[in-house]
Amino acid sequence: MPLSSTSAGFEINNARRELAAGLLHAQPRIAPKYFYDALGSKLFEAICQLDEYYLTRTEAAIFRDFAGQIAQAAGQGATLIDLGAGNCEKAAGLFATLQPSRYVPVDISASFLTDAVENLRKKFPHIPMHPVGMDFSEHFSLPPAARGGVANLFFYPGSSLGNFGPAAAAQFLHRLRAACGDEPGAVLIGVDLVKSTETLTAAYDDALGVTAAFNLNILRHVNRLLGSDFDTRDFAHVALFNTAQSRIEMHLRARHDITVRWPGAARHFAQGERIHTENSYKFTRRVLVDLLAQTGFGEPTCWTDPAEQFLLCHARKI
Repeated sequence: MPLSSTSAGFEINNARRELAAGLLHAQPRIAPKYFYDALGSKLFEAICQLDEYYLTRTEAAIFRDFAGQIAQAAGQGATLIDLGAGNCEKAAGLFATLQPSRYVPVDISASFLTDAVENLRKKFPHIPMHPVGMDFSEHFSLPPAARGGVANLFFYPGSSLGNFGPAAAAQFLHRLRAACGDEPGAVLIGVDLVKSTETLTAAYDDALGVTAAFNLNILRHVNRLLGSDFDTRDFAHVALFNTAQSRIEMHLRARHDITVRWPGAARHFAQGERIHTENSYKFTRRVLVDLLAQTGFGEPTCWTDPAEQFLLCHARKI
């Protein structure tokens, strides 16, 4: 569902206000949703192919090894709502198993999503598809074409839930449950599990520097949205595991003193000062089960890999 010019203008103005406030904060920050312009989406596709980035292939193996059990738990014929759909490949891999009655991919990068759905329609012409370009991190509502008649299955793979802090993750799951209205509903969520610091850090700071390019590209996106004059050469990628918070953090560190300007404001960065661009919380099974219970979902059915690196859970609303 393409954005109208009015809603697009509203979204851009909101983005400008959010970005300016984040950059002027005592601890400067940029929300990770701004990673995903067209180039950022393609860079993330490349990250998923890296040796160090175990998440995608481990999750894919869980879907492959437990396809029958997942289908039994989730059922068939639901509206499959793919949150952060990207290139739609993960959801498309479930079409044969789940046989959705319709497919609703949702992504902040509307142009990238439109191209992906056009390709997908050629392969699955029998499945109605309703792409939605939307920032669902703050609010969520289903388009009219995706409402009513069948159960809703919210698909949120790739440990994207980890981008929310604990309170925000609970609010997000509450919104999903509310979006079901009176219809049956469920979630199918993949989360990354706690493991060694070395493994976690390598996944977000690969030897080829693809994740570094992904992180730096956010500055180019900010320049387009905010009218700022960031130069990616002035900043360096930083990834670290915050043990106390059980989260990977990504930052951009100023290589030298630099002042960045945009219409109506400016921010000076001292050498070594960091812009916080992402948190990726790592879960235990107990933490996720408790979070689902707190947000109106029943006891989940869960699957994991032999090394217990990644967890996939299905839970119905209650």
